[in-house]
Amino acid sequence: MSVKRLIAGGFVMLLGLMLCFPGQATAEKKVTVGGKNFTEQYILADFARILLEEKGFDVSMQTGVGSSVARQALEHGQIDMYFEYTGTGYTVFYDQDDQAIMSDADKVYQWIRDADEKKGLVWLEPLEFNNTYTLLMRKNNAEELGIASISDLSTYMNENPDKLTIGVNAEFWERPDGFKPLMELYDFQVPYGKIRRMDSGLVYQALRDGNVDVSMGFATDGRIAAFGFVVLEDDKNYFPTYNPSLVVRSDALQKYPELEEIFKPLAEKLTTTEMQKLNGQVDLDNEDVGRAARKWLEENGLI
Repeated sequence: MSVKRLIAGGFVMLLGLMLCFPGQATAEKKVTVGGKNFTEQYILADFARILLEEKGFDVSMQTGVGSSVARQALEHGQIDMYFEYTGTGYTVFYDQDDQAIMSDADKVYQWIRDADEKKGLVWLEPLEFNNTYTLLMRKNNAEELGIASISDLSTYMNENPDKLTIGVNAEFWERPDGFKPLMELYDFQVPYGKIRRMDSGLVYQALRDGNVDVSMGFATDGRIAAFGFVVLEDDKNYFPTYNPSLVVRSDALQKYPELEEIFKPLAEKLTTTEMQKLNGQVDLDNEDVGRAARKWLEENGLI
């Protein structure tokens, strides 16, 4: 057999392999997805992973960190995207506190979107649900003490400073939209010994078991209803709006412009009620995060 015929035969075989395995013949699509260190963030990160893998992406995961670490990783290119909350971006990363903006879902989204665009970060369409911070009490205890709002809590704490123990996580204690400025706005103090700092996942259990009397929480957490808690009314509109949005590095979006369309259906379908159910499945029913995320995507026709 001649050399030319061997070369021609090899070319035909290579072409056949390329046709049989087209993904191997093209540049591999690789992205890194980040995420924070609580249940909802693990679920959102898995939503991103599954949706991307369904579209042929090779996805690396870097989850389980705090807000500041996730943000720095995004800015420095260590991750390509992660779900951030509008209120966090506005108050924590830009140190803003205009109540007229931070309490309005559209205004705060537009503000943070425009500000981050200058840094090469793109906020995709926000999800519908609002995972704002809350203060929680056991319902029977709140009713017994006549506490329905944070102003009521303030009055009670000022009159009975040593009666109630407050449970918070480390981030809520330190962040500029956290517990310290809340005490300032509502004009009350908690003795240092009456503050218990613990992991996010433990504050609900501590409140349920009576180890604390008031705890921070997240509005979309399934344990609020399941454990018989009541959300104290934020009657001075302290807490910002926290709609999550996938924040993507602009260079990644330029490389993969299809990202916006991939995640648009998620923004249209993931409501507060649905997120509460998902959080409850993981936190209360011990459902695997990845399994819960995939099942929800399948049931809602996203994959």
